[in-house]
Amino acid sequence: MQVLQVQLEVGPDPAEVGRARRWARSRLAGSGIGDDEPLADTLVLLISELVTNAVVHTGCPAVLRMLFAAEGGVRVEVADTSGCPPRPRHAQGDDTNGRGLELVDGLADRWGWQPEGAGKSIWCEVDRAPVAPSHGQAVVSHGRVRC
Repeated sequence: MQVLQVQLEVGPDPAEVGRARRWARSRLAGSGIGDDEPLADTLVLLISELVTNAVVHTGCPAVLRMLFAAEGGVRVEVADTSGCPPRPRHAQGDDTNGRGLELVDGLADRWGWQPEGAGKSIWCEVDRAPVAPSHGQAVVSHGRVRC
C-alpha cells in the first residue's frame, strides 16, 4: 500500500486551529479530494476537533499529520507531548464543550490513540466512498446518497 504523508507543526495557541484547517483544505485539494466533496468537510471537522483538543487540553505544541492511502482513505493523526490519555466526555444540554471525541467517534470510520514518545497520538481514519456506479444507481455511504 502506497501512502503519502504530510504534516504541520501546531503551536499551543487556539488561533492555530484555524491555520490547521486552512492548511488541511489545501492539502486535501492537492491530494485530489475536492473542496466540494463531503469527505473534505468531514476531514476538516475531524482535524479541527483533534487539534482543538491538543491545544486546549494539553497546552503543548502538537504535530498534525495526514496520510493519504492509494486506495483513497485518509488517516489523520495529532501527536502532542502530553502523556495524559484522551478522556471522552459527554456534554449536557447547553454545555459549550465536551463533544469533540463524540464527534470524532460519530464521523470517523475508526479512531483511537496510542503512546508516542513521551506523549501520545490520537488518530482517526475515514474511508473514501466508492465511486458511484454508472446507469443512475445510487450508493449510500455514511447516511449520504451519492448518484
